[in-house]
Amino acid sequence: MRIAEVVKHFGSVIALDGVSLEMRPRECFGLLGPNGAGKSTLIRSIVGRVRPDSGQILILGVAAESAAARAALGWVPQELAVYPRLTCRENLASFGRYHGLSGLRLQEAITWCLDWAALADRAEEPVNRLSGGMKRRLNMAGGLIHRPRIVLMDEPTVGVDPQSRLRIFEMIEALRREGMSVIYTTHYMEEAERLCDRIAIIDHGRIIAQGSKDELIRNAFGSRSQVVVRLADTGDRVLPWIEGHGGRSVDGTAQFTVEQPGEIAALLQAAANEGHEVLDVSLHRPNLESVFLHLTGRELRE
Repeated sequence: MRIAEVVKHFGSVIALDGVSLEMRPRECFGLLGPNGAGKSTLIRSIVGRVRPDSGQILILGVAAESAAARAALGWVPQELAVYPRLTCRENLASFGRYHGLSGLRLQEAITWCLDWAALADRAEEPVNRLSGGMKRRLNMAGGLIHRPRIVLMDEPTVGVDPQSRLRIFEMIEALRREGMSVIYTTHYMEEAERLCDRIAIIDHGRIIAQGSKDELIRNAFGSRSQVVVRLADTGDRVLPWIEGHGGRSVDGTAQFTVEQPGEIAALLQAAANEGHEVLDVSLHRPNLESVFLHLTGRELRE
């Protein structure tokens, strides 16, 4: 999949501002962004629900709005899209017919989906009797009934228990073994770190960073470590001191980066000299969440 200089306006609001991405075969590509950053518009543009003002989206070399692209692309929306009074098998049969499947080909696709989603023993169960995790897995299977080459998964683990989340991870890893590529959006950093080969961070309608987790950390912080200082005073009085020492205020803490751990002593002495009481200090190696905060200044869910 290739996205080149995509722009989309909604009135005076620029939702996408020259977005360019390229997805490699058989990879899991993470798309992260705070609320309102343009992620949803980009997703909807890829699946053909939004038409960009300019730029190009190619799915396996053909335009995203073409029938060939739609056949090659599977979409698993965040919202459950299943028929509660139909059985699992009947749901999958309906989704398969929407994609033009019939006869033996449809039955083989249903069998594959039930096995993949670990729902074969619930095939004849009405959906309204399933647990939340089972409904989520069926929702995923419905988006893959036509065995697409590229799958877009929009926060597939929302609202599921830890055991179901692990099962969904296994399902995604199975897709990759089948040769499918996955575009994965999530609000959980640990999911992106575990599943994604490369990650793009979008903010204010632009891709502000992309690469593997290690590349993103290295580009943002180099060999530096992160120091988190909790101060007694979290009000405006302490902000000039934090910013004056190259830090930022995040969730009531002051966060800095240092090359050597010995720099922490000088930082604490500077706080004491200006009358700021330090309650706690900790040293961390940066992770993906550190990169996200560093680049956007916001939590992923903001």
